[in-house]
Amino acid sequence: MDNIGSQMISGPETKGVSRRDFIKVCSVAAAAVGLPAWAGEKMAENVGKKKPSVVWLHFQECTGCTESLLRTSHPDVGALILDLVSVDYHETLFAAAGKQIEAALETAKKAGGYVLVVEGAIPKKDDGIYCMVGGKTAVDSLVECAEKAAAVICIGSCSSWGGVPSAAPNPTQAVGAPEILKEKGIKKPVVTLPGCPANPYNLLGTVLQFATFGTLPKLDEKGRPAFAYGRVIHEDCPRRPHFDAGRFAQAYGDEGHRNGWCLYKIGCKGPQTHANCSLLSFCEVPGAWPIGIGHPCVGCTEQGIVFNVPINQNLPIEHPTAPMAYPAIHPEHGVVGGSPVAVGLGGAVIGALVGAGVVASRKMAAADDADGKE
Repeated sequence: MDNIGSQMISGPETKGVSRRDFIKVCSVAAAAVGLPAWAGEKMAENVGKKKPSVVWLHFQECTGCTESLLRTSHPDVGALILDLVSVDYHETLFAAAGKQIEAALETAKKAGGYVLVVEGAIPKKDDGIYCMVGGKTAVDSLVECAEKAAAVICIGSCSSWGGVPSAAPNPTQAVGAPEILKEKGIKKPVVTLPGCPANPYNLLGTVLQFATFGTLPKLDEKGRPAFAYGRVIHEDCPRRPHFDAGRFAQAYGDEGHRNGWCLYKIGCKGPQTHANCSLLSFCEVPGAWPIGIGHPCVGCTEQGIVFNVPINQNLPIEHPTAPMAYPAIHPEHGVVGGSPVAVGLGGAVIGALVGAGVVASRKMAAADDADGKE
């Protein structure tokens, strides 16, 4: 088998995926990156003609991002991988090994123009000997593949900025792929999709947009797509109404925790964590994320938070004012009354309710200090 990757390619019909389902998943991917519905059909049409080539490298990581991709069910991973993109190199998914899989990588590099997906951190200590694949260090493999790539996508926090391997004391001097590429002077479009793991649809939408339209999503200063990382989790959290009303779980298992109240008091990092976890379900399972199962957000997309800030420690709130606080264009005063005094009283009551969460959060630190002294 000279080109193992090419033998993985098949059309939607051969995999038992209907055209309707095929367009559906493309539409979901398009919506994930903020593109209109017609873009999904365009993606499906383009994929039918030529599947985007993907080379996927593994370095220092737990393979959690790939495992999440494997559990995408609509369609299943076979349709997702084989019908939407051409995976020309992937150590976890390939049945081959040794010289055969390395031959597939060399063939892909000769062709060039692929989307390079990097999963895992890259160690720099002792010339990178703490992560070697096929006799090459992670640094060398990354540079060689990036030079032939059309774009680089760093999936997961490990690849984006170092993740778990870079946690103190960072014995291998692990860093993210963007840092290595910058040091080596590799100038390619680079997208970072931090998360432990990153949502598969964020990756799929980015790859298909680049393959179909030749463009990448709008990126922030850290190379993260604005569609997925433009807002903090706190803004779209399903528990946000409890925060606005001043209802907080005080401890795991208490009445507030069982009733789904806000988890800020027990260390939720949602107010400082940029991600779309609450808006885009993992593997199409509603509630399959930390807050959905009753655990505070740990800030896994943020380099300065996860592995650096204790889980139970509170952080400042980036957007304390609730969206419901904005006045209506045509406010109704029928219930309150028409007099200036009545309207003012109504506004004061609403303002007090909306500000309850803010006031409560400001008092938390003082209350905790008082409890500690007692």
